[in-house]
Amino acid sequence: MPRFFVRACQIGIDDTGVKTVRILGDDAHHITKSLRMRTGEIITVCDMERNEYTCSICSIGESVLAQVLSVCAAASEPPYTTVLYQALIKGDKFDHVVQKAVECGASRIVPVLTERCVVRLDKTDGEKKRQRWQRIAAEAAKQCGRGIIPQVSGLLYFKEAVAQAAAAELPLFCYEGEERRSLAQAMAGCKHPSTISLMIGSEGGFSVEEAAFAADSGMCSVGLGRRILRTETASSFALACLSFTYEME
Repeated sequence: MPRFFVRACQIGIDDTGVKTVRILGDDAHHITKSLRMRTGEIITVCDMERNEYTCSICSIGESVLAQVLSVCAAASEPPYTTVLYQALIKGDKFDHVVQKAVECGASRIVPVLTERCVVRLDKTDGEKKRQRWQRIAAEAAKQCGRGIIPQVSGLLYFKEAVAQAAAAELPLFCYEGEERRSLAQAMAGCKHPSTISLMIGSEGGFSVEEAAFAADSGMCSVGLGRRILRTETASSFALACLSFTYEME
């Protein structure tokens, strides 16, 4: 069933007391021109607040009006909130990271500039990239049936990112030099976290100084197993481990 995302202001009650949703812009064009849907057909609408509406199309034009038939909590959303802090990486690999992070349940993605990043962006250039990554996140959310569109935040420098990430109930710092604590051990010690942060380095990983700063700031340094993962693989791997542990109990 086609899935669309709207803001709360697009949901209302008409003069007859019927709850309706008005779909605008590119989504309305997609319904009418690409999908060639007709009145009476059923669509799914999400309100960006983890609610899912089953709707019947009432009218089609520059905007699409649909009647709400039922509403429920989005079953596809994890029972926790995960923010992925991903260091900048070369080429279009960050595109892949965003897409797969959305599929694996991340609630927000934050690009981070670390010491060993080959890619160097300032915050102005980072905003141009962010808009592209947000479009990728939106498409991935529709494809995989998310109840929200995860937000891609603006670029942060490493210490800014650590300050944010350390506030999570389970603040995970994925470090290839960590030999004392595994991701599995960290998760076993935190049974039902409501907020999780996940920090992943660039191609060269984190420096010793960065790892020490993260630990001093309260982050939980963890290893991701016996094999060294590529940075674009590490985030999906860790998010999948979180899902297996906390969603599929």
